[in-house]
Amino acid sequence: MPFTTSALVSHLHDQDPLVAAAAVKDAAAAIRSELGAVIVGQDSVVEQILLSMFCGGHTLVEGVPGLAKTLIISTIAQTLSLGFSRIQFTPDLMPSDVTGSEVIQEDRQTGTRTLHFVKGPIFANVVLADEINRTPPKTQAALLEAMQEGQVTAGGYTHALPKPFFVLATQNPIEQEGTYPLPEAQLDRFMFLVRITYPDETQEMEIIKRTTGSPSRTPAPVLGAAECLAIQRLVRDIPIADHMVQYALRLVRATRLTDGSPKFIRDYVSWGAGPRAGQFLVLAAKAKALLSGERHVMPHHLHSVVLPVMRHRIMLNFNAQADGINTDHVVEDLVKNTPIDAAA
Repeated sequence: MPFTTSALVSHLHDQDPLVAAAAVKDAAAAIRSELGAVIVGQDSVVEQILLSMFCGGHTLVEGVPGLAKTLIISTIAQTLSLGFSRIQFTPDLMPSDVTGSEVIQEDRQTGTRTLHFVKGPIFANVVLADEINRTPPKTQAALLEAMQEGQVTAGGYTHALPKPFFVLATQNPIEQEGTYPLPEAQLDRFMFLVRITYPDETQEMEIIKRTTGSPSRTPAPVLGAAECLAIQRLVRDIPIADHMVQYALRLVRATRLTDGSPKFIRDYVSWGAGPRAGQFLVLAAKAKALLSGERHVMPHHLHSVVLPVMRHRIMLNFNAQADGINTDHVVEDLVKNTPIDAAA
């Protein structure tokens, strides 16, 4: 049956979980189809961003210039028919430029002056924090409350952000001059760290042809805010067996330095992943199962999301740098050396 938004809205609230799951799978396919009109390749990047958004999480996208990081994020916002705001992070950006500020307004009739809060660009469903590592820590920290609590506090008053609310940030990993690396506390609030790589030759040929020819069509909206929130609720309803939760927990705890840690962890890791890693790992695996049209979480769902969840939550030591080891290598070795069955 062809996909329609009206059918999705009704099926998302169907009492039969299989019907609702099928509707989500159709919606994800429709989103990918619309994105394909603008974005060439980058299927895994698109999927990871969608998984994070359907979990209600935030995503940090890392890649060298020219790989369409900003285009991917803005196009996804279009297909989800959500309020979109772009903040260009620069060294002189102030926290109030992000969150908003209080201004004095005068009543012309009475002459009374009152403080009025003017909302900043963070008051949107999808906030693109472009080149987030180019702004000082004080401004980076302005995002912390918004990302964790879904609100902004100014002048002693709390202002709720619209729902759903997603921060999709980008950063360039190769140009370090004039940048401010994100502190671990803020990195930990990003559910995924997604890395974009160069396209292959065929994809790059298609990119050149599209961008030097007639303008591509604008992607059509597929979902709205209400549907996104409904999908987030469905994600949490996906069942997961206790032994799968224990497997996710063992993966996370194995990154921490203890007497029983694997040798490669003791050799290369200075600080392991915190509790959020386990929470996000299970939640992302549930979303993967739902978008795959499957009824419960299986090991391959966990394996498919372990890298974007864990790679930015592990701090390596000097030995790792000297041996050319990065966090992806550590996580991949961890998966290979951690059996699904605890007794194995």
